[in-house]
Amino acid sequence: MSVVKINVLTVPAEQREVLEKRFASRAHAVENSDGFEWFELLRPVEGTDQYLVYTRWRDEESFHAWMEGPMKAAHQGGGEGGGEGGERPRPAASGSTLWSFDVVQQAGPKGA
Repeated sequence: MSVVKINVLTVPAEQREVLEKRFASRAHAVENSDGFEWFELLRPVEGTDQYLVYTRWRDEESFHAWMEGPMKAAHQGGGEGGGEGGERPRPAASGSTLWSFDVVQQAGPKGA
């Protein structure tokens, strides 16, 4: 079965809009990756400043191939907010933790 990766990003309130715009501008960076199955950016509602970035992959190898290819390229330059002279924009998150899970059971709506 699939593997799930959840990146837990600590984002100060004043950086929320920046983070969401950066994800929106890179939305297609993951969609065509081999083995990619699903993505969700989850905004905290109350009691925390942590966003969850949920991705599901066919297998661990697909995730690592994306990390070393398209994801690495998206975080190394270009993109929104880059300054003159190759300056990189300041990170919107002040911390990050990656959680990993194997999918052992799943269900969808009946008839889907």
